[in-house]
Amino acid sequence: MMNIQARSRRALGASTPAWRRRCLALVAGSAALTLLPATEAPALPGGGVPKWQTLPAPRALPPFATQEYLSRDGARIWFGSIGSGKPVVLLHGGLSSSRAWGEQVPGLVASGYRVILVDSRGHGRSTLGERSLSYELLASDVLAIIDSLRLPSPAIVGWSDGAVTALTLAMRHGERLGRVYAFGANMDQRGVRRGAGDAPILAAVAPRLMADYRALSPSPEAFDRLSSAVRAMQAAQPDTPLAELAAIGGPAVLIAGADHDEFITPGHPGYLAKAIPGAALEIFADASHFAPWLCPQTFTRSVLAFLDGRPSFRTRGKNNPTLRRKVGGTIAPRQRPCRD
Repeated sequence: MMNIQARSRRALGASTPAWRRRCLALVAGSAALTLLPATEAPALPGGGVPKWQTLPAPRALPPFATQEYLSRDGARIWFGSIGSGKPVVLLHGGLSSSRAWGEQVPGLVASGYRVILVDSRGHGRSTLGERSLSYELLASDVLAIIDSLRLPSPAIVGWSDGAVTALTLAMRHGERLGRVYAFGANMDQRGVRRGAGDAPILAAVAPRLMADYRALSPSPEAFDRLSSAVRAMQAAQPDTPLAELAAIGGPAVLIAGADHDEFITPGHPGYLAKAIPGAALEIFADASHFAPWLCPQTFTRSVLAFLDGRPSFRTRGKNNPTLRRKVGGTIAPRQRPCRD
């Protein structure tokens, strides 16, 4: 196992952000790690473990109503649906899978949504194909699934790389979408926090990602190939000009972040919300990049409030002072404590 870890470290290029190199190296060596439950998270100097440094056990997804594959550009993209009603597409993060949404799906289904889960190209049950990964390609895969299912203006909820994909889809095909909820996105390299590779939570996240991949993938031993593909994509992307963010004009957009996000710089969610016309901004307090797992009920309530267009999220732009309050030229975020 030490040889596997050493090879992984040598393969990680210097151009890849440090936190991504650290995470990918941990995942490559995950058989040597033990998943840390919430009560065994790494302790801080002086004792005590804040909740945002813990990782609760995962929750399984409910049974699928349908499961399908879409063949395109040399890959087979898996997607499944649960529930009935208004469509919402859930997009997971890099090296993860649709299993990441186990905590959110029941609440969405109970609230009258048809949930469409996607395993991104190369992730979970989907194959990688021969094309280089890009957020544009991942977004085009999602649009092809929307077309295949003939979904009328589906809402999109994305987490991490899934949020980048969601915003990319909004830039290119916003007129096709309903509301877009983007949590933990960086739309350029300035949005990545320095030194994030030292985050203790990575030691718990990495084995979970590897275990899910081995359980779901048609090529369970090909994780190194996926890691290399994701690494190459993330080293150069996204690099979205401000003008492209400012051109998003179709869907209502909520940018969500966390005050203890290990990977995203504190000011980046506000930058995105200010750049995207009419976007709302919400920050989870006492939360990490893994808020959907850390405080799942709170996170789901946030998603539902936005998708349902509840009063504070009903009006876009300057006509909604709750969402567009300006403080020193920035947008004041809605604060949502991460408490379940």
